[in-house]
Amino acid sequence: MQAIRSILVVVEPEHKDDLALKRAKLIAGVTQSHLHLLVCDKKSDHSDYLRDLTGLLNSEGFSTSSQQAWDDSQHQTIINVQQAEGCGLVIKQHFPDNPLKKALLTPGDWKLLRYCPAPVLMVKTAKPWEGSVILAAVDVGNADGEHRTLHTSIVSHGFDIAALAKAELHVISAHPTPMLSAADPTFQLKETIETRYREQCKAFQAEYDISDDHLHIAEGPADALIPQIARQLNTGVTVIGTVARTGISGALIGNTAEVILDALESDILVLKPDDIIAHLEELVAQR
Repeated sequence: MQAIRSILVVVEPEHKDDLALKRAKLIAGVTQSHLHLLVCDKKSDHSDYLRDLTGLLNSEGFSTSSQQAWDDSQHQTIINVQQAEGCGLVIKQHFPDNPLKKALLTPGDWKLLRYCPAPVLMVKTAKPWEGSVILAAVDVGNADGEHRTLHTSIVSHGFDIAALAKAELHVISAHPTPMLSAADPTFQLKETIETRYREQCKAFQAEYDISDDHLHIAEGPADALIPQIARQLNTGVTVIGTVARTGISGALIGNTAEVILDALESDILVLKPDDIIAHLEELVAQR
């Protein structure tokens, strides 16, 4: 996270308590990142609002720029500006969709998580990060090279956030239910499954000094387990990744990140592997 030189902040003029901007200021205060403010609106003129806001931030010592834009949809506007400005992180406040609307249409924030080439921090609460728990969610059951690289990125970003927020880093991984019919005897008993998962966590535990009591290995579906543990730990930020398993032209994000977006009572940072980021950048360039 220290390597991020520019942050795209989606600001909402109608919401005076702009939580996304508060998180951006916290991160930029440590990383010295430039803040590029974006209003997504094709109707009203927000130039006065942006001028006043950038002036205030400049007086506070932040490096800032701003623009108002609109291109087909909010998520597409954000992605296009992120690419044009070369921002290494997108921060946006999440406002839950109407359940009926969500049942009929894919929510805009889901599309942003799917298609944005940069990491996306969805801000959900005003809860202070300082002194909270930062929860890194990894899928150590998938131990191929792509997943291992993603696990390292998830834990590394979690560690960076914990350091800047003076918070504790915890790691969670969900494991499957034991099956007596499993060909591998390891997956026939809960105890042996958990032991294998803990073994696969030892490398990043050693690298980031994560103690066993900060490692949570439990049985259950990840989309139910992660919000449950996050609630128990009073988590400030949950860091999660996604790997495309089939057709990269399809939905690129696993259901887990989308499902837990509304279920979580914490902010959520979503990361992708380098190959997916490169492909998404190509798709944006072709538009």
